[in-house]
Amino acid sequence: MKYYLGIDIGGTNIKAGVVDENAVMLSSASVKTEAKNGYTAALDNLFKAADSAIELSGLTPDKLKSIGVGCPGTMDAVGGQVLYSNNLRWENVPLGADIAKRYNVKVYLENDANAAAYGEYIAGAAKGAKNAVVLTLGTGVGAGIIIDGKIYSGSNFAGGEIGHTVIEMDGWECTCGRKGCFEAYASATGLVRMTAEMIKLKPESRLKELAELGGKISARTAFNAAKLGDEYGRAVVNKYIKYLACGIANVINIFQPDILCIGGGVCNEGDNLLIPLKKAVAKQIYSKNSSKNTEIVMCALANDAGVIGSAMLGKNK
Repeated sequence: MKYYLGIDIGGTNIKAGVVDENAVMLSSASVKTEAKNGYTAALDNLFKAADSAIELSGLTPDKLKSIGVGCPGTMDAVGGQVLYSNNLRWENVPLGADIAKRYNVKVYLENDANAAAYGEYIAGAAKGAKNAVVLTLGTGVGAGIIIDGKIYSGSNFAGGEIGHTVIEMDGWECTCGRKGCFEAYASATGLVRMTAEMIKLKPESRLKELAELGGKISARTAFNAAKLGDEYGRAVVNKYIKYLACGIANVINIFQPDILCIGGGVCNEGDNLLIPLKKAVAKQIYSKNSSKNTEIVMCALANDAGVIGSAMLGKNK
């Protein structure tokens, strides 16, 4: 049996896991990233997570075939550098070389959304597909594209930024600086903003009551209000699904993948999200009369996708 280490770097936590050649995770460990303390401090935390995962697996580092790392931002997979990561405040850091020096094994870097998509392709909801797109609806909209079984990264390692395509010309300003980005509307952050705007407009709605009960407005507030029969909660949910469907239809019209998987906290709503979303997308796709349309499903691996996908990078190189 061959073993691989996968590392998923997030703005808040770093998760590491030992994965076998069948994409089964044997152990995992998580520590705080503490990116605000600089690259060296975050690297030390990465080593702590990796060491713990290896120890819990019962293996030693020399038993690892390779290490894969999913990191937010733009990676130079060939040179082993993080070219730029806004979330981590890293620029041109030798992450691959530093990890290789510590463990004396080949290291593969990949964008975190691509790594998560690869995990779903190898062992999750997209397993068996030839072409797949995976969207993660969180603080932003992460995206990974698999074409003919390979991660698509573009000629400059920055391809696949679906979240920063525009769906509302001159709309809300996105963190990237553009206006009207898919991410600004279809992320959990966008849903919270829509909910807040409705509460301000209709303070008598159940939305305000539920937000106060929960201590804050969350991505679930509008869905919960809609379940209680609140018309304004339903209006927010419908608006959110309209924007999400628009972006997804764009993706399908461009790539026509076998399957499109969506994940992230918003997807905890299950069929309350998925059923109306599918109906809205079906009306907009160019291939609506095709005998084989893209299947839209929920992701299957949840928080393990990034670790498994990262670990499997080395196996399939």
